[in-house]
Amino acid sequence: MESIDVNYALQKGIKCFNSPEGNRDAVGEHALGMLLVLMNRIMVADKQIRSGKWEREGNRGVEIKGKTVGIIGYGNTGSAFAQRLSGFGSDVIAYDKYKAGFTDDHITECTLDDIFEYSDILSLHVPLTKETTYMVNDAFIHRFRKPVYLVNTSRGKVVETAALVRALETKKILGAALDVLEYEDISFEKMKISEFPEPLKYLIRAENVILTPHIAGWTAESKFKLAKILAEKILAEFSIPSDREI
Repeated sequence: MESIDVNYALQKGIKCFNSPEGNRDAVGEHALGMLLVLMNRIMVADKQIRSGKWEREGNRGVEIKGKTVGIIGYGNTGSAFAQRLSGFGSDVIAYDKYKAGFTDDHITECTLDDIFEYSDILSLHVPLTKETTYMVNDAFIHRFRKPVYLVNTSRGKVVETAALVRALETKKILGAALDVLEYEDISFEKMKISEFPEPLKYLIRAENVILTPHIAGWTAESKFKLAKILAEKILAEFSIPSDREI
């Protein structure tokens, strides 16, 4: 929706719809999957075995159990991620500037200061706005009391890549799982530039970074659910009866 001037569209009588409910399950699963791969060095170990190297001690993993997982943005995807963490024995806390009273069986609502104080793992689930653009910068990262693992399945420009690289180098961030990058084209279909900038080259080389091409919400099931939910919203908005199940 950030690529559409929604206010202008509304002034022209054009209604805009989206369907985040349709891919929230996919994003929740993908975020958890990336985190498990990252913390258990699965990509590194797989690559080593394929090259003929059998390394056990060097690939000792870190458990989610007993860690505090901080979630920023507790909407569709943030809540889906929290739900999937419920069996891991972690303490899940969530902050959302625009919501309150959402403590449930999976998470405890908290302040942003709590996120910085207690988190061992940080997962981002926010839209891209003026407020969230480069939200994760040097100042933000250095507010964490402990080194953290970072998961971003929201939007690339929420994280300033150069600041992330500096934090990885100093081990303020222990590892990063990134489904999105600030260098993406606005359509998310390709990278914006033909030559990779230095921060991205670092991420590509780093063993403690997992990268996927903006596919967290990109499953066979979500493709159907996104369309179905959009159709239901449009029909409901215009009071159009449907004579058959979508």
